[in-house]
Amino acid sequence: MDARPSRLRKLNPKFPRLMQLRWIILPTAATLLLSFSGCGKRRPPQPPLERVQQRTELLSGVQRGNQVMLSWPAPLRNAPNSSVQSIRRIDVYRLAEKPSAPLALTEEEFSARSNLIGSVTYDQIKDAKDQLTYTDTLELAGQPTRLRYAVRYVNQSGQRAAFSNFLLIEPAARIAQPPTLISNSNDITETGIALNWQPPTANIDGSTPVNLLGYNIYRTSEGQPEVGQTPLNSGLIEGTQFVDKNFKFGDNYRYVVRSVSLGTEGAQVESLNSNAISVAPKDIFPPSPPGPVTLAAAAAPGRISIFFPANPEQDVAGYNIYRSTDPNLPRDKWTKLNSTLATKTTFLDNNVESGKTYYYYVTAVDQSGNVSNPSDVKSETVP
Repeated sequence: MDARPSRLRKLNPKFPRLMQLRWIILPTAATLLLSFSGCGKRRPPQPPLERVQQRTELLSGVQRGNQVMLSWPAPLRNAPNSSVQSIRRIDVYRLAEKPSAPLALTEEEFSARSNLIGSVTYDQIKDAKDQLTYTDTLELAGQPTRLRYAVRYVNQSGQRAAFSNFLLIEPAARIAQPPTLISNSNDITETGIALNWQPPTANIDGSTPVNLLGYNIYRTSEGQPEVGQTPLNSGLIEGTQFVDKNFKFGDNYRYVVRSVSLGTEGAQVESLNSNAISVAPKDIFPPSPPGPVTLAAAAAPGRISIFFPANPEQDVAGYNIYRSTDPNLPRDKWTKLNSTLATKTTFLDNNVESGKTYYYYVTAVDQSGNVSNPSDVKSETVP
């Protein structure tokens, strides 16, 4: 098959109208008497019979590696088993045809020539939220082929609804294999999580050189089972490293990378997922030392005012203020003046004596309990 990316087209064939199933209710004798006695009178209007969606016009899909990922909206509701409108499975059909074959195809022709390749079960339908999916694994070899897909709802009695819209895909065979994330290369800093990977060595059909345009990287959070459809990177990554700067300490993340290849008609085709790496970044990074600290004797006797600028870190929870009358005393022996973290950048020490000199320093504490180095020591003599 050629190295062009998958091409998706939706074709809405004209489907023949389905024969409507109508129930014939035989009236009882009492009903007949009431009908004759009320002859000539109009009956009150009856609400229309609610019907669940029996087909979809929104079948879509994409090639990823040697697979085609199909998706369509899940039915909003379902009918009980006794109803002809019940949906108990959804059959998936595929037709392989030449890329030059006519695009137009009737439902009868598709039904006669296509193959049933699988089904979405009732449990999957019940558990679906917004989307239903089906994965078709391909053997990419031989001549270029256009694949035509459609799905069909089936009720409890085995009655089939009309086919969905047709989805046309021309899969490419020379798609790069997935890269390999390096688990021991995670570099977590205060501002980012660095991830590294090894490039693929061949295409999925075993051919070389590797058909590689770049990479996309994806992240899932704890409690999110599926990889999202939007990569973290805004443009293709040309190298083999990416730094995730949009994260939170304490959260758990799982990363995968996909190779991106050039397929048919210039479209980009992703590989399957790489191996996954889990990262749980912890904040072990203390804030910077506060400063510069300034002191001033208060207007009232026996008080010293302490001032310092706010730290630039966003996760600073507060500050501790320390005092000593001996500047040579080890820092861990100084007296902490505040009983709880000070959340303001001013502090009033009102327990000082006239004529004495006092020395002060300040530390910053972040929300994870990391403590900064002490600020510069400042002194003030009480008048």
